[in-house]
Amino acid sequence: MIHLLIIIGIICAALTAVRARDLLAAAVCLAISSALLAILFFDLGAGTAAIFELSVGAGLVSVLFITAISLVKAAREDGSDEE
Repeated sequence: MIHLLIIIGIICAALTAVRARDLLAAAVCLAISSALLAILFFDLGAGTAAIFELSVGAGLVSVLFITAISLVKAAREDGSDEE
């Protein structure tokens, strides 16, 4: 039963990330879905996969996305578009 709830949470977070108009909200939803996937991996007995998913998927990738979004927003506010 808990696996089904986690899978539903993963699907909801992923769909919210796809449908979000704000890129920052989409990146946070992607991190949530990745963290839920890591919890599911751990619960199913794949501890190593859970650790890698949590550290790389929910951690590193999310930080890179949020940093890139912040840098692009700052560049647009300064008016330094290169187009």
